[in-house]
Amino acid sequence: MTQRVYHLILAMIFAVPAQAAELVMIDQEGCHYCEVWTEEIGPIYPKTAEGQFAPLRRVDIHDIPEELKLESHPAFTPTFILVEENQELARIEGYPGDLFFWPMISRMFEEHTDYSNPDL
Repeated sequence: MTQRVYHLILAMIFAVPAQAAELVMIDQEGCHYCEVWTEEIGPIYPKTAEGQFAPLRRVDIHDIPEELKLESHPAFTPTFILVEENQELARIEGYPGDLFFWPMISRMFEEHTDYSNPDL
């Protein structure tokens, strides 16, 4: 076996994909602010740097999966929870409107992950 093949095999063995951050949106049917977020931010979010860094996962407040390790049960909707490996890192409760949402999300990502806002 050549040294190049040996190094390639070692690289494949030790290459472990990083667990990416995820933004969990806790919502529920009939939530007015959830609907407003869906209209104002929903179509844009996956196309942004934030959406690429932490893809959105919507979860109903009445059906939170057991694998999500949250600091506490969300009190109301929407609640945006930044998770990594299903562990809560930070949260924003409520939807403050599109002008405040982006800086709040970006700041939360920067304070709790290795995210760096490319627009700054």
